[in-house]
Amino acid sequence: MHPRAEGLASAERAFALAEGHPLSQPCSRQTGESLWPVWTRSSTHLWLLSHSCMSRTSCPRHRLPPTPPASRSPAGASPSCELPAGQLLQPSPENMLEGLLIHKPDEPIQYMISHLKQDNDHVPRICILGPPASGKTTIATWLCKQLNTPCITQETLLEETLELTKEVTAFQERGQKIPNALWANLIQERLSNVDCIKQGWILEGFPENRDQAWMLQLAGITPRHVVVLYAPDTVLIERNLGKRIDPSTKALTYVQTWCRSAAPFTPRILFCGPPGSGKSLQAALIAQKYSIVNICCGQLLKEAVADKTKLGELIKPYFDSGWPVPDNIILKLLTDRLNRLDCMTDGWVLHGFPRDLDQAEQMVKAGIIPNRIFFLNLPSESVMERLAQRMIDPVTGERYHAMYKPAPLPEVQARLKQNPKDTEENIRICLETYYRHAGDLEEFYDNAFYINADQDPYVVFEYIESCIVKPLPHKS
Repeated sequence: MHPRAEGLASAERAFALAEGHPLSQPCSRQTGESLWPVWTRSSTHLWLLSHSCMSRTSCPRHRLPPTPPASRSPAGASPSCELPAGQLLQPSPENMLEGLLIHKPDEPIQYMISHLKQDNDHVPRICILGPPASGKTTIATWLCKQLNTPCITQETLLEETLELTKEVTAFQERGQKIPNALWANLIQERLSNVDCIKQGWILEGFPENRDQAWMLQLAGITPRHVVVLYAPDTVLIERNLGKRIDPSTKALTYVQTWCRSAAPFTPRILFCGPPGSGKSLQAALIAQKYSIVNICCGQLLKEAVADKTKLGELIKPYFDSGWPVPDNIILKLLTDRLNRLDCMTDGWVLHGFPRDLDQAEQMVKAGIIPNRIFFLNLPSESVMERLAQRMIDPVTGERYHAMYKPAPLPEVQARLKQNPKDTEENIRICLETYYRHAGDLEEFYDNAFYINADQDPYVVFEYIESCIVKPLPHKS
């Protein structure tokens, strides 16, 4: 986990409501002792899915729409996050009592009089938190525009002419970490300005951990709302990779991104099955539908040889002799391809590898872990029918099948040729090889989907598509 994200996990728990909020209980992100909420009464907490509320990345040049996007609550979230209209229009006795308990003034009566004169209980006091690239700046800018409220970030604090700014700058120049107490005092000094008192404030990206949250509380800074943005790691990585910085101003001037797949997650799909079961066709249909990368292991080897790459030079002697290419060479070639940006961001569909248990285990060790595995089952008689009767026109390159797609003219039929691999003897050898290892592969991929491929290809495709969007099966 990113260090800032790990600190944020503690800050989330520090901000969580004590009664009933799921983050006030132990969870998988907890590290160390139990974390109990710092602010338990004054804050309303929103956990938003950054990827669903925003576009794929922050808007280029932070171009803002006329109004913020409609928020989407996560599944199971309570709609009680929105406060009733008019609830914050008058000074709240609870807020005044809270201030007395936190500040412990020497003259409590005078403190209460000053609090009532300020009449600022209705102004927004918002903290926006989230991991890097989760959209904190974009959301904060939207809110500032709508609420006419100043936005406070660590960067803007260093640009302010405050008494503590020079001290913070001195720490930065020495390359030292700025103490949490100093940050809290600097924020307290900024929030004591007239604009924050009268208009409220939006604090972006702070606190980052539990200690900073405690420091803010000790300084008397209690937000009314805490918004925590989150997004899948793949989305955050994509956004960070697409950032473009102006080297002269050090400002983010443009955000570039690859077009994401239309799938509900980044697909990493594996097709297994006997020869002739339709793996290539289904992979092509899936790749076209979801704009993901279609990886055929055999085609990958041929391309490496044709391009005369270093790996291609190693592969060519095996092609010429007819011997199988060693697994380590195939795995190296496959790993390099799947680690490219298009596969990392769009997803991929793989077929033709692995063919046995050892290859599957090597894939896992190399970090190639598909999140959807399909076994296309087809009877041997259907395999023989599909493969042994297909032929190719050497003049046009068009493929024909004696039963499903016969040649249109007698002269075309006369010149058709059969691939030597499609003889019945070779097909039987391939089938025997597949079924010899199929049981081990099915046992290894225990969360796989099994599909009857002996039906219309588009019926098979519809079933595969339904399996992509539904959760993985749980086997007892």
